[in-house]
Amino acid sequence: MILINLLPHREEKRIQRKQRFFAALGMSALIGLVLVALWYGIQQQMIGSQQARNEFLKSEIAKLDEEIKDVSALRAEIDALKARQKAVEDLQTDRNMPVHILNELARQTPEGIYLKSIKQDGQFVTVSGVAQTNERVSAFLRNTGNNSPWLERPELQEIKAAIVTLPDTKDPKRLFEFSMRVGLKRPQDANAAAGGASAPAHGASAPSPV
Repeated sequence: MILINLLPHREEKRIQRKQRFFAALGMSALIGLVLVALWYGIQQQMIGSQQARNEFLKSEIAKLDEEIKDVSALRAEIDALKARQKAVEDLQTDRNMPVHILNELARQTPEGIYLKSIKQDGQFVTVSGVAQTNERVSAFLRNTGNNSPWLERPELQEIKAAIVTLPDTKDPKRLFEFSMRVGLKRPQDANAAAGGASAPAHGASAPSPV
């Protein structure tokens, strides 16, 4: 017996293929949405983690800024204290400077020189006096420049012949009036150089009178 299918099987297969296509399309769309959601979630998590790290870094940077400000303020305070301490030390050491100047000038002045005036201006002293000869003035310059731990860089400003009456004599004499400028060493420098300069200074002999 021969059976003949009179149903529209081609149409039915077409409908089935269409249904399977839409089902696959829907599944693909669903998988795509799931993947997009997963990617979005991962991105949000990464963004959140990065923001958390940024906030942590900002807080730590703010702490460091505060510490730097404290250190800068402390350093400035230390510098101010050091400056005040140095000023006090300079005042304490400089107050004995005139005594050292007078003692040193008396020690370094050769025989045959009479000092008339001594004037200090900051770190320099201007000395004026009279000498029996030019050689005595040269010896005075050498002594203050080489043998003194408190005096340095002597400069002869003026020297001229003059008729002068000394206080201990009545007769006028032909002498040489001079003026010189000599620098002063800081007390700490003078103390450092005193050890090396004291031996040759004590051993130097003044020129004999002419």
